[in-house]
Amino acid sequence: MRVGVVTFPGSLDDRDAQRAVRLAGGEPVALWHGDHDLQGVEAIILPGGFSYGDYLRAGAIASFSPIMTEVVDAANKGVPVLGICNGFQMLAEARLIPGAHTRNAHQQFIRRDQRLRVENARTDWTNGFDEGQEITIPLKNADGRFIADAETIKRIEGEGQVAFRYLEVNPNGSMDDIAGVSNARGNVVGLMPHPEHATEPGFGPDTPDAMSSGIDGLTFFTSVIERALAR
Repeated sequence: MRVGVVTFPGSLDDRDAQRAVRLAGGEPVALWHGDHDLQGVEAIILPGGFSYGDYLRAGAIASFSPIMTEVVDAANKGVPVLGICNGFQMLAEARLIPGAHTRNAHQQFIRRDQRLRVENARTDWTNGFDEGQEITIPLKNADGRFIADAETIKRIEGEGQVAFRYLEVNPNGSMDDIAGVSNARGNVVGLMPHPEHATEPGFGPDTPDAMSSGIDGLTFFTSVIERALAR
């Protein structure tokens, strides 16, 4: 499966996302934000980082990059799209998923290994998990506070669009402890933690078994590949 990873000026984790795709058995395809060519990929990842214009509002300027026209069109046709951290912010700014993001409630950048609960295991990117499963994924953000109006929160909670929820501690003040959401169709998912940093033993979060052995993030990438192969 060919999975495109878009690089924006300021992307930090595009190579990590490409590596995660490769570890999951897919073929990563590097895409550039200034192009209009998705190169025939079957899924798309908007990686984390601090894209140009983030000082105005995180993800706002990048969401108008030329390639985002193609990403929005592909998403609306059912192509799986994953937005990680800054990519999550872009998806929200492009209105592919509900909500928005503001500065962390404590006004500080945070980096930690974060416990999450899987709330929706039916999307293209989460079907390899069990609903209610608890996982650990690295987190690093400054503008990670998920917000929405009361009507939107009620709707996404009621319709199962909350994909992940923070456990033990809410690191950024996100409403309802929301760490990730999906669109109604389930092909677009955004989350604040970084699954690409938990894909290979020796480089992931600590677990009770061993230091740096956590690979919960790999399931995001195997999920989308295995679902595509099953179709």
